[in-house]
Amino acid sequence: MLGGYRAVEDRVRVVIAEDSVLLREGLTRLLTDLGHDVLAGVGDAEALIKTIGDLAAQDELPDVVVADVRMPPTHTDEGVRAAVRLRKEHPGIGVLVLSQYVEEQYATELLAGSSRGVGYLLKDRVAEVREFVDAVVRVARGGTALDPEVVAQLLGRSRKQDVLAGLTPREREVLGLMAEGRTNSAIAGQLVVSDGAVEKHVSNIFLKLGLSPSVGDHRRVLAVLTYLRN
Repeated sequence: MLGGYRAVEDRVRVVIAEDSVLLREGLTRLLTDLGHDVLAGVGDAEALIKTIGDLAAQDELPDVVVADVRMPPTHTDEGVRAAVRLRKEHPGIGVLVLSQYVEEQYATELLAGSSRGVGYLLKDRVAEVREFVDAVVRVARGGTALDPEVVAQLLGRSRKQDVLAGLTPREREVLGLMAEGRTNSAIAGQLVVSDGAVEKHVSNIFLKLGLSPSVGDHRRVLAVLTYLRN
């Protein structure tokens, strides 16, 4: 047990891309101690692409890549560029990017593709062990993990663009919690309302955003990403 957090049974295979040796080794130790398999740790985007290529040749692709948005040589967008590329070349791999700040352009680019297996967290969230590890596992399993600060900023922009103008304040609140990866029951607990009330809000959100049942479970993520496509 580490910091009161028990090793999870849902083991996942991870590749870490982070130029800070201290943080990279810390993440490796954290995930390993909790029973996950860290297949590799690299310090730049080029090494990340090569490592994934080598693992693919061995038929040993990871379940998820955890990558810093900014990495050498320019420390601008190499990490997120590599993440977007990996999502296109290996759609079965989950990608969780870490950033010091909410960088709207990069978040938009990453989230504009497939809604499965994607996450964007602020680095401060790593210190919250339970939330971070849960996010890694969720993204590895095809889910979504968006930092509340990222959600708040992106939803703020969507309000300016009037994309979500038809939603009530409560529906916006529910949508934000959905984007954080919370289940209906978890949302109900957070808002102190019944599960039925949350289900009604979620149904209204889907209806108002024009998301029909034909798009399946992805509606939860598409509800948040709709404004990104406008």
